[in-house]
Amino acid sequence: MVRTCLWLLLFSWLSAPAFATALAPGVHWVQGTYAPPRQPDGNSLLFETPGGWLVVDSGRHPAHARAVLAAAHGRPLRALLNTHWHLDHVGGNPALRAAAPDLRVYASPAIDGALGGFLADYAAQLRTLLAREPGAPAAADWRAELARIEQGEALRPDRSLRGDTVLVVGGREFRVGFAAAATEGDLWVFDPASGVLAAGDLVTLPAPFFDTACPERWRAALDRLEATPFTRLVPGHGAPMDRAGFSAWREAFGRLLDCAASDTPEAACIAGWQADAQSLLPDVAARQQAAGLLAYYLPTVLRNPATANRCGVSAPAA
Repeated sequence: MVRTCLWLLLFSWLSAPAFATALAPGVHWVQGTYAPPRQPDGNSLLFETPGGWLVVDSGRHPAHARAVLAAAHGRPLRALLNTHWHLDHVGGNPALRAAAPDLRVYASPAIDGALGGFLADYAAQLRTLLAREPGAPAAADWRAELARIEQGEALRPDRSLRGDTVLVVGGREFRVGFAAAATEGDLWVFDPASGVLAAGDLVTLPAPFFDTACPERWRAALDRLEATPFTRLVPGHGAPMDRAGFSAWREAFGRLLDCAASDTPEAACIAGWQADAQSLLPDVAARQQAAGLLAYYLPTVLRNPATANRCGVSAPAA
């Protein structure tokens, strides 16, 4: 099975169409959604500036990109920042670029390594599936995924950000942070004017996504997010949260890593996450999805010595 096809089993609860919600004056959240059997879209944010919009993450599917454009209300897209290279956050880049030819895209340079590594492997797996089962119900979605990967140049940024910086868009300043945690290059965006922080996949619901992560560096990145004076945090997946919600998520994350590093049975570690993050898991379905994710990640990532080399890669210098 394609490794990322785990999402096909675990995200049926995100089935509503994409739509935009105002989080603050001039700040709109386009909810990441999942419509079975397709893979999900991550959350997007739009920050209004005097010169146009700063968009944070572009989702994966055309419908999500259309929702982003609709949320712009006819005002130009000035800049796009990708928090990381996962397809559910960069897959809409070509569509937004086509709609806004002057759009300038910012991201970490980690997409280069992904296109030659993780995404290249994923593409090979998709080609194998298509050759073996060309008439499968999911074949059209496999072809769409493959087409997204094959647009590699359109997924890359115009400017690579290799460390913390202040990004000025349309005369407005945003604070951008860098970490090598959930991927080899994660960015987050803090808007001091509204107090909104776009965390990308450094925070996700219903559980952390460890597919490409260095968990220990991730823990340190969360400490830096805690030190940021945000009032509302938008995760890469899931609903926005206040400071108390983020503190609960961060504490649950640390306890999960500690549990994984011990000889505690996996079931107890999973139950611990469900209890610690209970306030952020709105219903039984979300708690079950969290359990399914962690039942996969505990043996394959958190307790797998083969993944330790992810933490041996130095973060780029600022």
